[in-house]
Amino acid sequence: MEETLDHVVLNFSKDSLLLLNACIAIIMFGVALELKLESFKLLFKAPKPILVGLASQLILLPFFTFLMVLLIEPAPSIALGMMLVSSCPGGNVSNFYSSISKANVALSVSLTAITSSLSFLVTPLNFSIWSSFYEPTAQIIEKVHLNIWDVILNMITILVIPLIAGMTFRHKLPNTTQKIYKPIKRLSIVLFGSFVVFALKANFGYFLEYIHYILFIVFAHNLMALCIGFFSATAAKLDQQDRRSVTIETGIQNSGLALVIIFDYFNGLGGMAFIAAWWGVWHLLSGAAVSWLWSKKPTEVPA
Repeated sequence: MEETLDHVVLNFSKDSLLLLNACIAIIMFGVALELKLESFKLLFKAPKPILVGLASQLILLPFFTFLMVLLIEPAPSIALGMMLVSSCPGGNVSNFYSSISKANVALSVSLTAITSSLSFLVTPLNFSIWSSFYEPTAQIIEKVHLNIWDVILNMITILVIPLIAGMTFRHKLPNTTQKIYKPIKRLSIVLFGSFVVFALKANFGYFLEYIHYILFIVFAHNLMALCIGFFSATAAKLDQQDRRSVTIETGIQNSGLALVIIFDYFNGLGGMAFIAAWWGVWHLLSGAAVSWLWSKKPTEVPA
């Protein structure tokens, strides 16, 4: 039964795909409205927390995802979805959760800015490398003839250009930015949430039939991501605020970007799409739970 999920193609129109791309572009524009050049300068002023966060998210998470795939041997399309989500940058709600968690919001914003800026290159490279190491997923990649440079160009369009536009808008119109960035952020979340709901509704029969394959996998994968962030930051002896930020950044992934790639290049392949869509729902719940728990616990002020 599980193998048939590799042959499920979700119902998805070209208009829906355009809407999804627009949603991601709006999300990235909203993220950029909160960014300053100082977000990038922090890498040089206080490099250790930034480097630990980048290593946790861009290196350790994809690596341990690969090990998890080897351990549980899911359907190839599910494995591809896991690898793709783990290769994406941080999600746009991570900064909000960091503020609730009494974490280092400046660090969270900096990590979001840097991973989002690098993602046009890092995401397709990470995904291509790790999926090629596992024979079942490598076979799918070979069949779809994935052109990594085409993926990079597409990601520049929906990620990098809106980021640059948003940062330019903030620099040129700071007063207007203060008035619109919260509504735009809320709008982007509502748009993406609505998109996921309607996408699931259009494929609800498939969702009910296969949800039991992905529920525990997404739960375990997301828990692993949070643990990777927490324990890597702890091993690096970061203070509590930085530890919380790195944990949340590693556990909140831009699953919307994963859906764009899945529908653009994999024709809505069932296992991949279900993993990314359910990640988009579940990490909001897990992030809210972690943030609520940490909001009840004071942090030690760094000396």
